[in-house]
Amino acid sequence: MKIIGVEAIPFAIPYTKPLAFASGEVRTADHVLIRVRTDEGLVGTAEAPPRPYTYGETQESIVAAVDKLFAPRLLGLTVLERETVHARLDRTVGNPTAKAALDMALWDLLGQAAGMPVSGLLGGFADRMRVSHMVGFAPAAEMVAEAERCRDTYGITTFKVKVGRRPYRDDVAACRALREALGPDVGLYVDGNRGWTAAESARALAEMADLGLLFAEELCPADDVLGRRWLVARSPVPFIADESATRPAEVTRELLGGSATAISVKTARTGFTGSQRVLHTCEALGVEVVMGNQIDGQIGTLCSVAFGAAHRSSAHYAGELSNFLDMSDDLLAEPLTITGGTLRVREGAGLGIRIDPDKLARYRQDS
Repeated sequence: MKIIGVEAIPFAIPYTKPLAFASGEVRTADHVLIRVRTDEGLVGTAEAPPRPYTYGETQESIVAAVDKLFAPRLLGLTVLERETVHARLDRTVGNPTAKAALDMALWDLLGQAAGMPVSGLLGGFADRMRVSHMVGFAPAAEMVAEAERCRDTYGITTFKVKVGRRPYRDDVAACRALREALGPDVGLYVDGNRGWTAAESARALAEMADLGLLFAEELCPADDVLGRRWLVARSPVPFIADESATRPAEVTRELLGGSATAISVKTARTGFTGSQRVLHTCEALGVEVVMGNQIDGQIGTLCSVAFGAAHRSSAHYAGELSNFLDMSDDLLAEPLTITGGTLRVREGAGLGIRIDPDKLARYRQDS
């Protein structure tokens, strides 16, 4: 089963409200649909969400990298030659989400060819995951209202709170308001997107010590090596490395260097192959993982839940799987549904991605 075609289709879908955080703001899902075609008529599908403020990729750069660099190197390879695929992709540095989407599209093809769901091929541990919802910057009352709506409508009981504003006490007040409104049984953790200094982070964590936070994530820049080690050594909760630990080598460096005590796994950044390597590194080092969200649409969310549910360690905590709720539309012919605070893995062969052609025609940016 040989690769005979690779497509990178840019599309744009507005959000119903922006998601704001310390390193940026998202108002429109300017993503790229990736399709890999084989000589047997199968099509593997995935989604690449560019995050220029984190990884430097844009919608235009992803399309260019796939069309001009990656597609010519993949044509003629079989779907089983995954190590050769990655060796050829890695001739070009960077471009993590473009590479990740190609990897996941190939796994989709493998599942279709085998007549099995990708989640089963990856490990098959569970058929669903509990959902965590990200709450972005807003006045405290609006953040509380959003969390209560997600709890009451979808049964979500874990929330990731974006922090990193200055003064940091605005975020402390918001977290306190969330805890008071949602009660002690709802899970809360914070993500600073590198917005605070180590000293600000330490003061904020001290002021939130009574809130029962599950985790703290990327509160200060990874480049502040000594400050971050100082902070993590004093952190009262596990400290998650996210954008600072995207590959097994970086994961090992952050953990052994004392700059983190847990890791966020994002399939949009490392695909399925790279994510398994990160996950197995974490298991070998004895640290916990959470399934993160790269502000994915429904296609990316399908990939995240397929991977997260497939492994015991990644299925342990609620995964960040609800960002698509703030999008005005999506490309899937069968939209995702969160019920009872959980999201199910799609049944059937491959990833279960079926694109609505009318929606793709409406939102694509290249025609």
